[in-house]
Amino acid sequence: MPARRLPPLRSLEAFIWVARLGSAKAASNELGLSPSALSRRIGTLEDYTGKRLFTRQHQAMKLTEDGQSFFDVVSPKMDELSLAIESQVESDSVLRLHLGVPSLFGEQRLFPRLLELRHLHPRLHIDLVTGRNLTERVGDTLDAAIILASDPEPSFHSVRLDHNRVHAFTSRKLAQEIGDKIDIAKLSKQTFLLHDDLPDSFEAWKNAMGLEQLQPVAIDHFDSGQLVLEAAAQGLGIAIMHSDHFERAKDPRLARLFDVEVESPYSYWFVCRPRDLASRPVRIFHDWLLKAGL
Repeated sequence: MPARRLPPLRSLEAFIWVARLGSAKAASNELGLSPSALSRRIGTLEDYTGKRLFTRQHQAMKLTEDGQSFFDVVSPKMDELSLAIESQVESDSVLRLHLGVPSLFGEQRLFPRLLELRHLHPRLHIDLVTGRNLTERVGDTLDAAIILASDPEPSFHSVRLDHNRVHAFTSRKLAQEIGDKIDIAKLSKQTFLLHDDLPDSFEAWKNAMGLEQLQPVAIDHFDSGQLVLEAAAQGLGIAIMHSDHFERAKDPRLARLFDVEVESPYSYWFVCRPRDLASRPVRIFHDWLLKAGL
């Protein structure tokens, strides 16, 4: 049986980059092409498919309905082809990923699953960096990062990993003293414990609880989620953090205050530069992360 005729692979590559970046200029820079050469490649693919794939507005290029359908089908296959070819030409050298991760996410969600990733991809090794300002380091000292944010910078390729709720929790002893009734007088005598990555969570919690006027005796700030959990467990104050942090801790010393659902302003996101998705270590981790459902 004769082989099926394929569209020019260079045209498919140009299409994928423009679709992912949404900009002819950005795609031209990534591919090292002039704008006219890029336009010709897109035109060749549109001639082949007989469909208009983009609407053009200055440098911005938006997928048409036909273009989006074509992208949804072709993009995963192109990624599979790229990985298949790379797997045949790579040596046995280590694949190295420089990944930024909040320490609590690493402890509670990533490390329990890393051995699974190692079994699937034994040559992939990850240099982990914790700390603050991870977003600013992506594309410089970091290949990718997992961050807590409301909305990541639009220049990044970003994938939301969860939706969360804000909880107030503390030691069981302090929870018993405060009781089940929302009492602003009692709460105003307490110290609240806040994580630096969740600055708006306290206001969100207060507003949802009808405690807009609450002024606690003190607010203590931490740059470590683990230390917030430990401070709360020791009875040093009331922690305002994600329900996921509380539930995954499984610390018998901790108790939740009040049965009220409060939507968090923040989510965990995976972020990287769009062009770095073409890097095998980034792509392997990205795809595994989404399938693993961390």
